[in-house]
Amino acid sequence: NLLGVFVPPPLVLMYLGESDDINFTTVLFKLSVRVLLPLAVGQIIQFFLPKIKEFVQKHKFRFKKSQEFALIFIVYTVFCNTFYDDGENDDEGQVGASTGEVFLMIAIILVWIIVIMSLAWLTFFVLYKDSPTLRVFALYGCSHKTIAMGIPLITAMYETSEKLALYTLPILVWHPTQLILGSLLAPRLSDWVEREKERLGLEDDGFTKKEKEEEEVGKLVDDQDKDNDGAAQFEIGGDDNAL
Repeated sequence: NLLGVFVPPPLVLMYLGESDDINFTTVLFKLSVRVLLPLAVGQIIQFFLPKIKEFVQKHKFRFKKSQEFALIFIVYTVFCNTFYDDGENDDEGQVGASTGEVFLMIAIILVWIIVIMSLAWLTFFVLYKDSPTLRVFALYGCSHKTIAMGIPLITAMYETSEKLALYTLPILVWHPTQLILGSLLAPRLSDWVEREKERLGLEDDGFTKKEKEEEEVGKLVDDQDKDNDGAAQFEIGGDDNAL
């Protein structure tokens, strides 16, 4: 998300050229206020205001629900602005695209999400064949696009553009589509992870039983070595005192 503040604006300028009416300084300022400032406030509370931090942790469930409702409200308002029809364009409406084009975009996004998730799954199968939790993490993480960052970014860059609704439409479709796919896959993936852990002999922390036993033995050996060193130092000290 932090890279999203600084990387996309120059990339857009590079792809579209200087002819596109984007003020780089203004965009960075808006993104800093909308993204970096809340992040900075959160870090200050976390590290310098322990009482507020304890209050937030105590009521974490309520704050989490408030965050979810705020995100739903953002999505709702953006949907309203995107599909609002002022009656001037009977065919395409405010979004600037026909119904057929919108459904075509939905189909393309669905295919892209499936392709990206499949590539992530296969890649982590090769790299982390015996780590089922990492493979599930890659399946979701590699295709994730957060609407909480995407909407501020798009609106900051194209706030005065007549095509703003058209620019926000893909991420409005991407995010719910990913949620639907993820919800459908979650129960099956959970069962699969449990079966793989049982087959590989993995514990909940991802280590095998043999690795955990070796780690525990290593700790016991280290503790014994420390005790022996302490006893040896005590005996040497006793001899010195006797002399």
